[in-house]
Amino acid sequence: MTEGDLLDVLREALYMAVVMSAPVLIVALVVGLIIGLFQALTSIQELTLTFVPKLGAIVAVFWLSMSYSGGLLVAFFNDQIITRIVGQ
Repeated sequence: MTEGDLLDVLREALYMAVVMSAPVLIVALVVGLIIGLFQALTSIQELTLTFVPKLGAIVAVFWLSMSYSGGLLVAFFNDQIITRIVGQ
C-alpha cells in the first residue's frame, strides 16, 4: 500500500464519518435552535427543557438512520478495507 492509497482510504473514511453523523447533528442543531427560540420568546430558562427534547430527537434520528449508517459502513469496509487486505 502506497502513501497515496493510505491517504485515499483516510479521506474516504472521514467522508463516511461526516455522512454518517450528519443526520444526527443536523437534527440536534434544528431542535436546539427551536428550543432556544422558544425559551427566548417565553423567558423560560429551564435546563431540562433544552436537554430532554434534544436527547429524544437525537435518539429517534439515530434509531431511524441506523440501518442506513450500518449499510454505508459495511459497504465502505467491503469496498475499501477488505479488498486492500485481501489484495495484499
